[in-house]
Amino acid sequence: MADWASRSIFYHIYPLGFCDAPKRNDFGALPADRLKKIYDWIPHLKQLGVNAIYLGPVFESSTHGYDTADFFTVDRRLGTNSVLTQLIAMLHQNNIRVILDGVFHHVGRDFWAFRDVLKNQQTSAYCDWFSGLDFNQKSPYNDPFAYEGWNGHLDLVKLNLHHSMVKEHLFQAIDMWVQELKIDGLRLDAADAIDKNFLKELAHYCKSRYHDFWLMGEVVHGDYTHWANPEMLDSVTNYECYKGLYSSHVDKNYFEIAYSLNRQFGPRGIYKNLFLYSFVDNHDVNRVASQLTNPAHLYPLYCLLFTMPGIPAIYYGSEWGIEGQKLNGNDTPLRPALDLLTMSHSAPHPGLRQLISKLSRIRLNSAALKFGDYQQLYIAHQLFAFARKSSDNFVVVVVNASERPVSLELTIPNINAAQLCDLLNPGESFSISNRVIQIDPIWPNWARILTEK
Repeated sequence: MADWASRSIFYHIYPLGFCDAPKRNDFGALPADRLKKIYDWIPHLKQLGVNAIYLGPVFESSTHGYDTADFFTVDRRLGTNSVLTQLIAMLHQNNIRVILDGVFHHVGRDFWAFRDVLKNQQTSAYCDWFSGLDFNQKSPYNDPFAYEGWNGHLDLVKLNLHHSMVKEHLFQAIDMWVQELKIDGLRLDAADAIDKNFLKELAHYCKSRYHDFWLMGEVVHGDYTHWANPEMLDSVTNYECYKGLYSSHVDKNYFEIAYSLNRQFGPRGIYKNLFLYSFVDNHDVNRVASQLTNPAHLYPLYCLLFTMPGIPAIYYGSEWGIEGQKLNGNDTPLRPALDLLTMSHSAPHPGLRQLISKLSRIRLNSAALKFGDYQQLYIAHQLFAFARKSSDNFVVVVVNASERPVSLELTIPNINAAQLCDLLNPGESFSISNRVIQIDPIWPNWARILTEK
């Protein structure tokens, strides 16, 4: 795996929404350099401690970006290839890596090869580029043929990833993105629906050519090792813990997230050697502030996100605790245009950004939090403690999601220190006697992150 990714804190932007682009592309329009808006956000990203950014779909598409029309051209609603190249160069100058969406399972109906099939039908040289093409039927669009789409959505035309020319086309696009745009990796859209042999070929192609190239896949269900393994991807989205992080707070039941963390990363954890992509919301799911029933739970929730094993990611705007919910299947409320000055002065939870900034720096300076083993120390409905340990660093995390201060006595395994100091609450420390520590108080909806002096 690319070593930089395990040391990263990601910031996820959905550019078409963030930049307030028109919902539908006018392929006859001149490019509008909306991507330049991100320049103004770079100081904010650095204040947050972000050192990697995931930009959602940026290539020419019909509507939402995942219906690609051209893999080699930046969406004119966002700018040009030159604009994106210069932006990535500036992010790199600020020590921020960049990954893009690789949407390889499907394309849009405006994809040039599909348009050729619509025009030339059976005589098109690109008939074999698409899955399930059948000229004995009509599509719901009244095309003279049927075809497969993603999850039944026929505006997303499924590619035939077994076809050598399709693979060559996609791999050439990756070459352009790396060699010209200088990207550092890819987030593979709908990775759990992509043929695994294609993923193996893609991984071999990228890793054999580009040192430190990182591949992360969108996987919602299943055994993550089916996709994240030495032959395929470096990481996948940790949807299991995404769900547990918010619902443990809603249900006042830390047993749920504790079970997942132990199952995944504990002494017998099935993913203990993987750096999974950890998140609490993204462009496809409700904002976490809309999921929680108690807004104060944003604080212990982010404390968990930044101290659990994995690679933490912040979805743009959620550092201020903004809300957003799908409306009748419409994702637009999840993907708003945001003004940095407005958010800085009228954020719903202004203290959350400061907490995330502090958590980022604590994590980046802690080998245990980035790479360490995971061991559960205590679990109750609204009180949870665990240890992270690397070869030279030991951290104890205690999270309190209740409305009152609590105390906790813990037995600390395999440690000879006489005292642990609190990284989250500077100046506070607790003595250890015979490996037992009394932590009092643990403030409501807050945490303690303790380490050796």
